Amino acid sequence: MNKLKTNQSICKRFKVTSNFKILRRKSCKSHLLQKKSSKRKRNLRRVSIVHLNDKGNFINSLPYFN
Repeated sequence: MNKLKTNQSICKRFKVTSNFKILRRKSCKSHLLQKKSSKRKRNLRRVSIVHLNDKGNFINSLPYFN
């Protein structure tokens, strides 16, 4: 049987914790930062967790994460 292939683009953008939670970075931080408030930009620095409803989409792309 062949090995399953990991989606490398997803592997670079997301990180799996020891409790099998998937961490992601927030969007809207790349450009047009002048009009955004400091508080909003500061909150965009944080890492957030992928919602449980979306976690199923990552199972096929990251076959060896569990």
